[in-house]
Amino acid sequence: MRLYAIGDIHGQLDLLKAAHERIFDDGGRDAVIAHVGDLIDRGPDSRGVVEHLLRGQRAGRPWIVTRGNHDRFLPAFLRTPDWIDPGLSSGQHWVDHPGLGAGATLRSYGVDPDQPRAAVLKAARRAVPADHAQFLAALPLWYLHPLALVVHAGIRPGIDLQHQAEDDLVWIREGFLDCPADFGVLVVHGHTALDRPTRHANRLNLDGGAAYGRPLSAAVIEPGAVHLLTDHGRHPLPVE
Repeated sequence: MRLYAIGDIHGQLDLLKAAHERIFDDGGRDAVIAHVGDLIDRGPDSRGVVEHLLRGQRAGRPWIVTRGNHDRFLPAFLRTPDWIDPGLSSGQHWVDHPGLGAGATLRSYGVDPDQPRAAVLKAARRAVPADHAQFLAALPLWYLHPLALVVHAGIRPGIDLQHQAEDDLVWIREGFLDCPADFGVLVVHGHTALDRPTRHANRLNLDGGAAYGRPLSAAVIEPGAVHLLTDHGRHPLPVE
């Protein structure tokens, strides 16, 4: 029994395809792959990432893609243009926030982000395929596998999985990252970018910072073992 997982992608299509190839080399082209979310923003080809994953699922690939906080922004903008994510402490809109990477996503769809917001909205509604917006909006919040719970940011300790709040599942840091409790299953997540993937006794953070020019992490999870997949094969990830 094994599960493959990939960290936060952030518009890095070439890195995503390379991560898939590392997994295929290790476990075959029918390997079950879970993606922890944040498909879009910051990187150069958010449209390509969404299209690649959407086509893969339509072709019958056993690919699971969970919803990241960034994956909420584009479909929400198209549907409810004035919506501001409650997880943003700045209270700024996705299009206006200097650090969220909306401009890169919009450019990947051929939309100039340097227009007034009303013009951006009009152009985005023409340019973004309906199936892309629907795909992002419908991504599941978590995926439970016998070896791991895959979720974008983490979980609120002490709350049943069925009763977890969406904002926690896509935004949580405090209360989860510092929790030493046994969650009953390894929690595989991203959201908090590190210099490298890091394994703890109760969780595995796969956000290695692909959004900031670092590699896109791909790992294989097996009973009692986690390995990072590199161009040179498996590299064990010990508990820290």
